[in-house]
Amino acid sequence: MNNDKLRAATVLVHQGRDRDPATGAANIPVYLSSTYHHFEGHAGEYDYARSGNPSRDQVEEAIALLEGGVRGFAYASGMAAIGGALSLLKSGDHLIAPDDLYGGTYRYLTLVLPQQGIEATFVDMTDPQQVEDAVRPQTRALFLETPSNPLFKITDLRAMVDIARRRRLLTLLDNTFMTPLLQPALPLGIDVAIHSATKFLGGHSDLLAGLVTTADEDLAIHLKRHHNALGAALPPFDCFLLARGIKTLKVRLEAAQKGALLLCERLANHPSVARVYFPQQTDHPGRDIHFSQAAGPGAVLSFELKDHKQVRPLLETVKLPIIAPSLGGVETILTHCWSMSHAAIPASVKNELGIRESLLRISVGIEDPEDLWDDLAQGLESAKR
Repeated sequence: MNNDKLRAATVLVHQGRDRDPATGAANIPVYLSSTYHHFEGHAGEYDYARSGNPSRDQVEEAIALLEGGVRGFAYASGMAAIGGALSLLKSGDHLIAPDDLYGGTYRYLTLVLPQQGIEATFVDMTDPQQVEDAVRPQTRALFLETPSNPLFKITDLRAMVDIARRRRLLTLLDNTFMTPLLQPALPLGIDVAIHSATKFLGGHSDLLAGLVTTADEDLAIHLKRHHNALGAALPPFDCFLLARGIKTLKVRLEAAQKGALLLCERLANHPSVARVYFPQQTDHPGRDIHFSQAAGPGAVLSFELKDHKQVRPLLETVKLPIIAPSLGGVETILTHCWSMSHAAIPASVKNELGIRESLLRISVGIEDPEDLWDDLAQGLESAKR
């Protein structure tokens, strides 16, 4: 069957391999082998698990199919995937990144890359002119994240691709929030798509995983070389869990997005809430750009309470959400950005960016949204007292 002609929902279910060629089993087996026999002394398709594994092949093929890439790479975590993508840079290079990106990425760009002789400049990527002005002779790549985490600032991906092509730069996009289902990155001209598959792609808060893919053969060769040399490959059983999670992405994401729309409307009208950050809002900055490159608002939103002292009572009262620095699970996850997802960013920088102690991020799960609202509303009432 020609996967190029299949719609995304079908590719999610059948992926690159939808049955075991040896037995016809409906699931690819978990190949728990670190090494493979060399028949008559000759290596076959597989020789050592760090270099390749049939269970890992399935999810690597899946992300390439979903994003339109030539090859995919599965890593042991989302941060390992970001590190793998950034291996395309070398000492002396310069990188431009958003000023309000995920805290773990900020930590990597400010602590790890400088030790490798790579400098990062942080700018407001909603303004293409700021990106243009930040380009230097040493600039090698643009690192992108849209909507941004946690303020949902919208970057015009086509504008970034235009700048990158004129300046001969790479574009690396963390597409975790939107997934390939809502925002296929490579068809927009992005060079490398990155996913924390721990989140929506896995979808059940039961694994750590990262995925990277590219439509460029030369970049794929470099990524494969680094992937094999570093050895941060996703283990076989986690590959099985991830492949299973990907199969249900469409139904999970549709349900979660429906719940997010309801919570957005209710939160925006609640007297304890100062502001909601979500692309669906009619006055959200960059809304038109977002919907020109994405098929929906997603299932994650942020909201700011009127007083940071309301945060603790809220977190102590709610019962349904998991309170944790993650997102994309079947269960709703509530995050205090200041102390959890963005704890690695200095307080002065957070304040400057508008990431205040009163800011909360909620990744809506697939529970009944009315139950979620009832629970959240009770927490908000406690916060008022």
